[in-house]
Amino acid sequence: MNLMNPIQAEQVTIELGERSYDILIAPGLLGRSESYEGLPAGRSALIVTNTTVGPLYLEALQRALAGHYASVRAVALPDGEQYKTWETLNLIFDDLLASGSDRKTTLYALGGGVVGDMTGFAAAAYMRGVPFVQVPTTLLAQVDSSVGGKTAINHPLGKNMIGAFYQPQRVICDLDVLNTLPARELSAGLAEIIKYGPIADLQFLDWIEANLPALRAREPSALGHAVRRSCEIKAAVVGADEREAGLRAILNFGHTFGHAIEAGLGYGEWLHGEGVGCGMVMAARLSQRLGLVEADWVERLVRLIAAAGLPVVGPVLDAQDNAGRYLSLMRVDKKAEAGEIKFVLIDGPGRATVRGAPDALVREVVDASCVVV
Repeated sequence: MNLMNPIQAEQVTIELGERSYDILIAPGLLGRSESYEGLPAGRSALIVTNTTVGPLYLEALQRALAGHYASVRAVALPDGEQYKTWETLNLIFDDLLASGSDRKTTLYALGGGVVGDMTGFAAAAYMRGVPFVQVPTTLLAQVDSSVGGKTAINHPLGKNMIGAFYQPQRVICDLDVLNTLPARELSAGLAEIIKYGPIADLQFLDWIEANLPALRAREPSALGHAVRRSCEIKAAVVGADEREAGLRAILNFGHTFGHAIEAGLGYGEWLHGEGVGCGMVMAARLSQRLGLVEADWVERLVRLIAAAGLPVVGPVLDAQDNAGRYLSLMRVDKKAEAGEIKFVLIDGPGRATVRGAPDALVREVVDASCVVV
């Protein structure tokens, strides 16, 4: 698309043939009309946000879109992972149907990963597909969930098990919105940034270690580099394997354990990034027990995750058989095959592999990584 440099935005392109799209990264993008030029034309747009983000940024986005559409409506969803459900999804469909929205209506996802996932799923399903744009307002969404076209809602038995692959038309990463992010949410986003180092780029991991204080202090240049490099890595992986037939699964490093934590505690108790951070600790330790990586490298990763403000000790999900509970939850996972859990493991620093592991080893890892709190 090679849209801009009127805005002086950094640009990363997801190469998917005719479905290719750009990720724009810069301060001040959200409220600028130019950020939304060149998108599919239509009479109306629907902004989907939540009750936390809406009061902060909805008005600015409505003003920016006013010159592009005759009608710009908005719906505010309840905020939290626990609301990533069919019932909440129907609030989007209710508005689309009540307003007589057609196939040229464009949806805008203004929020974090929950809003982005649900808006994308609604766009994929409404009239069998309408265009949508991601305007992520959390660090985690900017570096991971808004990019790559995974859309979903949760089920009580498994996270993100009901959804579709459906690509956005554009992703707008406004670095300024990260200034209003709570510290806990910032740390959650750092988990997804850290993830890219062990699986794909050790130089980036070195950079994260050296610049972690700047990232936690929200220094714009540090955040800009972290968002851009994370998107570059994800773009390369998604471009090669859009529907997770093989390579793309490596992006789930830490997620198999992390999703079990989220589901086992009840969605919303831990943030997604917190589950991923602790899940990376468990996955790295499992990699070590399988002889794939050295203990000192694992401890280096654990220190970095802890320094990012993330939990490195897992919760106890079942006082009688905690490891058994983790195993049962992980068997309800998109990567599981015929009941066998597939883990993303570190096959030497900077390389990832997807493979099974004996239950006995997984039990050892869970037992060693969890304490009663």
